[in-house]
Amino acid sequence: MSSGDRKHASGGAVTVSRMRAMKREGQPLVCLTAYDYGFAAACERAGVDLLLVGDSLGMVVQGHETTLPVTVDDIVYHTRCVARACRRALVVADLPFMSHTDVEQGLHNAGRLMKEGGARMVKLEGGSEQTALVERLAQNGIPVCGHLGLKPQQVHKLGGYRVQGREQADAERMEADARALEAAGADLLILECVPAPLARQLSEQLSIPVVGIGAGADCDGQILVLHDVLGVTEQPPRFARAFGAETGSVQAALAAYAAAVRDGTFPGPEHGFEA
Repeated sequence: MSSGDRKHASGGAVTVSRMRAMKREGQPLVCLTAYDYGFAAACERAGVDLLLVGDSLGMVVQGHETTLPVTVDDIVYHTRCVARACRRALVVADLPFMSHTDVEQGLHNAGRLMKEGGARMVKLEGGSEQTALVERLAQNGIPVCGHLGLKPQQVHKLGGYRVQGREQADAERMEADARALEAAGADLLILECVPAPLARQLSEQLSIPVVGIGAGADCDGQILVLHDVLGVTEQPPRFARAFGAETGSVQAALAAYAAAVRDGTFPGPEHGFEA
């Protein structure tokens, strides 16, 4: 680990206000998914800023074809494991499919992720239709991460895992959704499989940090699924890079990923999508 990475790893806890400061100062947010104590501890040592206990665990941990079977109990359990390892990284937990169909249900389940799981932020998919829930969560002191672009919980509605926002009308709708989420009180936004020019535009327009996955190099941070970074995914997405295959060890792969995000060498043009 370089001296710069040691500085990041040994710094104070990553908070909502610190992430906003990092955006203002042009410091990229290094984010990964994590699902258990051991890998979360390795990410913590590598200086990762944010760990997402994503419903992607349904595919990479449980072996399902989609994220849809994941339950709130699943997320609570895995968040609890991850949170035990983290002193610095901000732990974010997903609200899984059908766990927030109305405001009261969403508030209850978000509370479980915070109280039982130890999350410090919750993530939900959706745009303007989620603003009432985002407002209620914010009013109750629960930090919120939005998720636009490719929304895996809507995979059957979307007709597959496809890039979103290429058509002008879709891009305008996504911009309106992003602004609505920010106005409702969201603290962070993830853009998945979005054309790089649109992601750059949204990152520049919003005051909250924007983290990309398959959204080009001009977001305020990057996130990947842990298994893709380590090179153990059988068919990784084109926006991923298998740092594990390049470095030969888990810890070295995580450190290399963190360094590449911070110095701007990841993602490259080959990892993104054009309009």
